[in-house]
Amino acid sequence: MSARRSTLVWVTAWAVAAVVCALGAWSYADTRGDGTLNYAKARDAVLTDGQWDITRLNTVDAAHLDRDLAAWLDTTTGPLHDRMSRTHTADAAALKQSGTSTRGTVTDAAVTELDTRAGTAKLIATVQVRVMPRGGAATTDRKRFEAGLSRTSDGWKLTALTAVPVGAS
Repeated sequence: MSARRSTLVWVTAWAVAAVVCALGAWSYADTRGDGTLNYAKARDAVLTDGQWDITRLNTVDAAHLDRDLAAWLDTTTGPLHDRMSRTHTADAAALKQSGTSTRGTVTDAAVTELDTRAGTAKLIATVQVRVMPRGGAATTDRKRFEAGLSRTSDGWKLTALTAVPVGAS
């Protein structure tokens, strides 16, 4: 191959590489500012945090009540947090007396509303709760919830949690 032809091949290869890099940078910049992508990330964060929070509020170990009730407070904010703070002592006494432990597992969930500007969201979830009484046989209960969430500096936290009766839409 001649020197002139070799130079032409290298210049062409560099030009193609530069064009590919430029297209990649443009595509990245375009996607980074994409409102749809940002909304999807916020929706995923709501779903992940909401599922975790609902799981925590349906889980309590009778042997570790203080830890678990503190976790309940950590996963809530606003009116739900205020109510749980007011009833904390009574809840601890009732749970200690019953000796019942529960383990909640979110089996399915979906974000039904999300306002990223206001920092609010709603979520629906189905939960399987394993109830283990102190002296009896364990049972499994299935529940449905609607949850309100607010964005905080620590992520999304529950502001409301309402049981949805079976058969309700």
